[in-house]
Amino acid sequence: MRTPARPPLDGLKKRLDQSRAERARMPRDGFLRETFVLPRSDARLKAKEWFERFPKQAYWTEIESWFERPGDLIEFTIRRLPAAD
Repeated sequence: MRTPARPPLDGLKKRLDQSRAERARMPRDGFLRETFVLPRSDARLKAKEWFERFPKQAYWTEIESWFERPGDLIEFTIRRLPAAD
């Protein structure tokens, strides 16, 4: 009796390569980051929402960076820990 042929691993290899490339682009410091580009008033509300939902004392939430863009837009990145431990 013959041993069955191995299944093709092309799809698995492609998915592994994609996953590794995605992880290589992300910092390995344990923080979750999200970037927003909003009008100034909406940016304030979004930041306030994050700090209420993920308190700084528990999640180390902070505005990591922010920039003023033309048209009174604010681009900012908020980071936090994934869980409050």
